[in-house]
Amino acid sequence: MRAISISNDIVPIAEFKTNISRWFKILQTSRHPLVITQNSKPAGVLLSAADYDELVYRKSFLDSVEKGIADVENGRTQTTNELRKALLARRSTGNP
Repeated sequence: MRAISISNDIVPIAEFKTNISRWFKILQTSRHPLVITQNSKPAGVLLSAADYDELVYRKSFLDSVEKGIADVENGRTQTTNELRKALLARRSTGNP
């Protein structure tokens, strides 16, 4: 996703509604998010489906990293040997 272009990527809701098809085409080709204003204030942001998917993936990744850091900080870690033993024990008992 690219940065917002102040002169091109901010549109009043009335103009957006009038030219919605055109704005969707621009959104797909420019890969810029579109800020839609109402009463001269930002009311929403429209993203392409690909940009939305990328944001969701990044959020999931960052959440996983934060969880890992919290585990380390709280002493919830295992050595490689401890992990191997735990996995072998699970396999031998058939527990997931």
